Amino acid sequence: MRRLPGRFGLFIALAATAALFGWAVSLTAHRWRPATDSYPHQGVDVAARDTAIDWDAVRAAGASFAYIRATDGTARDPRFEDYWHAAAAADLRRGATHRWSLCRPGIDQANAFNTTVPRSDDALPVALELDFVEGCADRPPRDAVLREIRRFLDRVETHGDRPVVLQVSRDFDDAYRVTEAFDLPVWALGNFLRPGYPARPWRMWRASDMRRIDGVDDPINWDVVAT
Repeated sequence: MRRLPGRFGLFIALAATAALFGWAVSLTAHRWRPATDSYPHQGVDVAARDTAIDWDAVRAAGASFAYIRATDGTARDPRFEDYWHAAAAADLRRGATHRWSLCRPGIDQANAFNTTVPRSDDALPVALELDFVEGCADRPPRDAVLREIRRFLDRVETHGDRPVVLQVSRDFDDAYRVTEAFDLPVWALGNFLRPGYPARPWRMWRASDMRRIDGVDDPINWDVVAT
C-alpha cells in the first residue's frame, strides 16, 4: 500500500507528459505550412462558414490566392458572392470551385455553376471537387460517372474558355480512377505529406485542412502550387 502514492505520482507525471506532448503536436500542426522556398505560391480554399473571414488576415498569413466554393451539386453556396468580392478587395487572386454530387446530372450541376459564377478574365481556373459527400449514397458505375463529369466539364470549360482543375480525394480516385481518365491539372489532398495517389503529377496540393490563422475562427484548408 505504501507504494501506491509513488505509482500514482508516476502515472500523473506520465499523463502530464503525454498531454503536453499532444498539445505541442497539435500546436505545430495548426501552425504548419509548407516552406515557401519550395512552394512560393500558397493559398486557401473555403466554403460557407458560420462566421465571416478576415481576408486581409488571410493574406497576412501568407496566402496569395483563394479558391471559393460556388456551388454544391445544384445548390449555391450562400456565402460565395460575399467571399468572392472580399477576396478581391484583399488583393487575393480568386477562383471558384464546384463540389460534385453523384446524385445529380452533370449538365444540371454545370448550369448551376455557370449561372452563379461571374465571368472574369483575371479569375483562376475553375476547380471541380470530387469526393464522396454526406447526403448522397449513390455509387454509379465508373463509365456513368465519367460520362456525367465530362458533360459538366464540356459546359463549364466552354463557358469559362479554359480547362478545369480536378480536385480529387484518394477515395474517389481509387473508386473511379478520374485522374487516369482526364488529361487535366490535378489538385491532390493530403495532410502534411506529399500525396502520391493521382495517376499524373499534381499541380496543386491541399497540404493541411487544420491550419489556424488569425481572422478565421475555424481551421482552414491550406494549399500550395507545384513549381
